[in-house]
Amino acid sequence: MTESTGDHEGDQTTANDETDGGTRVTSDSVDGALADIETKGVAGYNYAYLDEHTKREVRRAMLKAVAIPGHQVPYASRPMPLARGWGTGGIQASLSLLGPTDTFKVIDQGADESVNAANIRRLAADTADVETTTDTTAADVIQSRHRIPEEVLTDEQRLVLQVPITDALRKVDSSDAANRRRHAHRNYGKMWVHLYENVVEYGEINIASRYPTMVAGRYLMDPSPIPRWDVPKLDDADHLTILAAGREARIYAVPPHTSVEPLAFEDRTFTVERFPEEACDACGSTDTYLVEVSSEDEGTFETRYACNDASFCAKRREDPALTKDHHHDRAGVDWGPGTPNTDAGGETE
Repeated sequence: MTESTGDHEGDQTTANDETDGGTRVTSDSVDGALADIETKGVAGYNYAYLDEHTKREVRRAMLKAVAIPGHQVPYASRPMPLARGWGTGGIQASLSLLGPTDTFKVIDQGADESVNAANIRRLAADTADVETTTDTTAADVIQSRHRIPEEVLTDEQRLVLQVPITDALRKVDSSDAANRRRHAHRNYGKMWVHLYENVVEYGEINIASRYPTMVAGRYLMDPSPIPRWDVPKLDDADHLTILAAGREARIYAVPPHTSVEPLAFEDRTFTVERFPEEACDACGSTDTYLVEVSSEDEGTFETRYACNDASFCAKRREDPALTKDHHHDRAGVDWGPGTPNTDAGGETE
C-alpha cells in the first residue's frame, strides 16, 4: 500500500498501516508478520474464521450426519488458508464446533508438533481464541489426521477426523453415482467380493488402513486412513466422531454408543496390526500402536519401534504403569487392542 507522506510524493509507508480488512503488520519480513499475528491475533475475521452462515451450514450437516450414522452428507466446503488435502474439511468442522471455553488438540499421524498440526492449532488459537493442548485428556475437541489417540476418550469430548476419500466403495468402483445407489439399497456385494479376492491372493484380509466398516448395521463407511488398530475404538465409543472431507465436501459421523463392525468372514476374522515381541524403545509400551524408526550409527542401520501417539508415550515415560483409562472413574475400559487389564496387575489382555 502506498501513500504520500510528508514532502516525498509517492513514498511507500512503513508496513504498519492498518486497513479495515486485516491485521496490522509491523514488519515486511515473514518472521515479523508471524510475530505480529502471534501477539495480536488475526483481526478483521469473524470469530473462528468462518462466517456464521457457513458455521450454521456445517453444524446442520453434522446434525444430519449424527441422525443417520455413516451416511455421507454434502455441504458447501469453503476455501480455507490450508492446501486442499491437508485438513480443510477437518478444520471447518472443528471451527464450527469450537467455543471460547473449549480446549483444542490437533494430531498429525500421532504427532502434535508436525508442521500441519501446528499450523491448524495456530489458526484456531488466533481466530477462535481457544486454549490449545497436547494432552488428550485435557482437550474438548480433538482434530486428527490418520490416528485415534491411545487414551480413552470421554462422552464430553468430540473427535474430528480428516478424510481424503469419503466412500469405502471407491476401492471397488470409481463411479460415485453407482456407489450412491449401492448405499441406498445396502448392496455391498462388490466389497465382499473384493475382500474374498484379498483372502485368495494373500491368505488373509491385508487392508492396512481405511478398513471398510458397517455403521449401525446399515451404512458401509470409510473410517479415514486410520490403521486397523484404531477401528475397534469407534465401536460403542462414549465420544462423538465427526469425519469431514473438504475436497469432496462431505461430512459423516459415528454418534456415541453406535455399533461399528469391520467387515470380515467367519473363517477370516478382522485382525489388527501385530508387533510380535516388540515394545516402544522410549517407554517400553507393548499395548500401543508402534511405528518403525530407523537410524544410522557408524554406517550401521538400526530399526527400533516407537509409540505413534507421542503425547501418551511422554506420559508413559514418566509412569510406565499408566493405563489408557487412568482418567476414568471406572477401570478396565475396553479401548482398542492390548488395553491393560487393571484387575490383573497391569498385564495386557
